[in-house]
Amino acid sequence: MTRAGHEDDAVTALDELIAGVRACRACAGRLPGEPRPVVQLSGSARLLIASQAPGAKVHASGIPFSDASGDRLREWMGISPETFYDESQVAILPMGFCYPGRGAGGDKPPRAECAHLWRSALLAEMPQIELTLLVGTYAQDNVLGSGRMSDRVRHFDAYLPAYFPLPHPSWRSRIWMRDNAWFEAEVLPELRRRVKDVLE
Repeated sequence: MTRAGHEDDAVTALDELIAGVRACRACAGRLPGEPRPVVQLSGSARLLIASQAPGAKVHASGIPFSDASGDRLREWMGISPETFYDESQVAILPMGFCYPGRGAGGDKPPRAECAHLWRSALLAEMPQIELTLLVGTYAQDNVLGSGRMSDRVRHFDAYLPAYFPLPHPSWRSRIWMRDNAWFEAEVLPELRRRVKDVLE
């Protein structure tokens, strides 16, 4: 088979997986509302954002990071919304695809079903990914194993060139950044440089 034939097969396989994700109802009855998987994937994106799970606003819009956390993440990355939402450049694959509902201290953890059912198969169809941003503890634990988020973010260079650990960009990150000034001074400039290099 020709190289082009292989590429056609890969695109078809990814498209079929994405269609399966969007139709997934594995957690029906265990979510606060109807399942609404929110992902952004393509066969050409070289930057992957591995995040936590959609919040209530994202569930309502169906658009990943269409909230204050998304504004903060885009600021950290140094890219425009137009670039962020260009699926040919940026893929977004959270640990949980649907809004898990509210818990005692915020949103509940991402449901485990998504990773078990879909994550490995989707990643296998995106071998072109050059850099994965591990946004928040759940994404980091899934890929790197258990550990302290602050330590992994501070020593981000230990995980390059494949991974770049980041805190979750929720409102709590403002407090965390105030107490960890090295993040803005040392980590964000390198994050922006790496993102720019991958997207150019």
